[in-house]
Amino acid sequence: MRRFARTFVAEPQHIDALGHVNNTVWVQWIQDMATAHWDAAARPEDRAAFFWVVVRHEIDYRGNVGLGESVRAETWIEGPAQGAKSLRRVEFADAGGRRLVSAATTWAMLDRATGRLARVRPEVLAPFLD
Repeated sequence: MRRFARTFVAEPQHIDALGHVNNTVWVQWIQDMATAHWDAAARPEDRAAFFWVVVRHEIDYRGNVGLGESVRAETWIEGPAQGAKSLRRVEFADAGGRRLVSAATTWAMLDRATGRLARVRPEVLAPFLD
């Protein structure tokens, strides 16, 4: 489960006044991808012990989709963790494979019991790295 993919379809509630998916929806989809990947690939003991919060989003918008159109999203962890932080990439492409939105999000891992930052150990990220 090094990379994780999923398809999203633009529904009426996702569309803004310009007739395409609103930027806030893209941010939600980015977060949904990270959560789904964590839930699918993380070891049960890590899911029970830790949770993640966003520290920083960097998003490039190159295109958009309208009502009823779909995008394929793919996400992966890039490189080793830096202390309690980890970098996740998410890319969205249209039906023709053209990249529409790219994101680099820095996530920080917290210990569920204490609510404090926790150093990301290599075994936590191992299921996600190439």
